[in-house]
Amino acid sequence: MLDNCTTKEERWGGVSELIARWLQERQELIVLYCSLTGSYAFSSHNSKSQQKLNKFCQIMMDYVSAGHFEVYDQLTREAEDFNEDSEELLGTIYPKIQITTEIALEFNDRYTTSDGKKLDEKDEHSLNERLSKLGEVLVSRFDLEDQLINALHNSHADLVA
Repeated sequence: MLDNCTTKEERWGGVSELIARWLQERQELIVLYCSLTGSYAFSSHNSKSQQKLNKFCQIMMDYVSAGHFEVYDQLTREAEDFNEDSEELLGTIYPKIQITTEIALEFNDRYTTSDGKKLDEKDEHSLNERLSKLGEVLVSRFDLEDQLINALHNSHADLVA
């Protein structure tokens, strides 16, 4: 996507757009999370409940994947364009983000269903507790990602202005 950028200013603008779209997806993820943890009780017998859970898991996987396969790479490339060493920062933050990725993948594997399949009773009963823990993990992840964005992207705003 940003391989055709010829200047660091072009790259910065492209990364800025990429981050904006990614953060919009984060917002959608948060809204879906809140709707899942809202006032209604989840029931796998209610197809709308399961559809909402599946949609949340899909958005979460899309968001996590975009981070790993697009955003972090572009942030690193941008840092290189501005002659900054991102290795130490990434070496500190990336392993923590990876842990949150594994937790999100495990949640997705456990709670995503297909072909009208319903959650088993054990998973349905543990959903609220696991959603709560996942929420804490996601908040931690968002904080780590914001640190990357601030250090590897926002710090260059004055240089391209």
